[in-house]
Amino acid sequence: MKLFLLALCCALSCVVNGQQLPFRFAFLTDIHVSSPGAGPDEDLRRSVRDINNTAGLAFVVITGDITEMGTNQELRYAKELLDSLQLPYYIIPGNHDTGWSESGGDMFNTVFGDNKFSFEYAGIRFLACASGPYVRMSDGHVPRSALNWLDQQLKTLKPGQPLIFLNHYPIDNSLDNWYEITDRLHGYNTWAVLCGHGHNNHRLDFEGIPGVMGRSNLRAKATMGGYTVVEVRSDSITFMEKTPGKAEGRKWTTVPVETHHYAAGKTYPRPDYSINQQYPQVHGRWLYSSEANVISTPLYQDGKIIFGNQSGRVVAVSAASGKESWSYPVTGAVFSSPAAAGKLAIVGAAGGAVYALHIATGKLAWKYQAEAAVLGSPLVRGDTVFIGGSDHHFVALS
Repeated sequence: MKLFLLALCCALSCVVNGQQLPFRFAFLTDIHVSSPGAGPDEDLRRSVRDINNTAGLAFVVITGDITEMGTNQELRYAKELLDSLQLPYYIIPGNHDTGWSESGGDMFNTVFGDNKFSFEYAGIRFLACASGPYVRMSDGHVPRSALNWLDQQLKTLKPGQPLIFLNHYPIDNSLDNWYEITDRLHGYNTWAVLCGHGHNNHRLDFEGIPGVMGRSNLRAKATMGGYTVVEVRSDSITFMEKTPGKAEGRKWTTVPVETHHYAAGKTYPRPDYSINQQYPQVHGRWLYSSEANVISTPLYQDGKIIFGNQSGRVVAVSAASGKESWSYPVTGAVFSSPAAAGKLAIVGAAGGAVYALHIATGKLAWKYQAEAAVLGSPLVRGDTVFIGGSDHHFVALS
């Protein structure tokens, strides 16, 4: 009777929310789709066909660099290819999808619906978010809006619930704010972090958190590309390199499954601000914390500091106190640095428009609709505003 009850308990422990351990999923990364007929295109088609023909896979995760240059055309074409998958797929962008993007990364959200994901399978929470960079190539950076989202998601975890986090970048100094991720993940039962970016299979360690970098889907010097099959068991997570058309993949690393209690007292390298101690005469008067990244240069005019943020808000705060005077919602992220034209603040937005806002009240004076994102900053001379957009037009506006 005791043996029967033990066997029953073991069986129940492997079934959570109607889903059973072990299970397998496909892990795709660094696809670099460019144009029909190119090598990356065929590598992806082969992998999609192979995933569809491989029995027992539950879903697909895709961790960035979906395209080569992040153009609107490449993103739409990549989605067309990925929509051939017969399994649910979850996707985030990489630096190639945002760093040269003609929309400042907004088109990825338009095409794929979001740049982050959260779902549960077999009781395990999978969380992933974008990490830039945006508009210009630089270190990766997890934006403030994504960190706020991650905080909300982490609050919904059940006590001790397993967590697998995914990002395009390794969670190290490849990201200029890597510690904002690891500091959060240390507070939870994080089983592993999956990433791409390096194009090769690598076992990694992110401040004590097990990390795995997956191979690129590109063929490189081989005859065809490939992807990773991940098998999650009650005691381990195994990673297998899968070549399309071959029956079984090569098992190359295993991460033990265990309940993690990361040491709260352990210290890791962090940015050093000790230089501030050399200049005690310099100190902060006030701090305004935006809900999303402020990437543009602020405008100072008539006692107000005016700027846009990545969530699509133009904000004015008092230069004296830092208190918000007004805000105006625009369509798309704001990378454009506002310019003053008399009593108006002129600014472009990734949604494809130029806005003229009254500096005193924040009310809309006029709006010019372009045919694509407006990421550039305006130049005002006399009563004319000059600005360029991603529709390949440079315009002069009254």
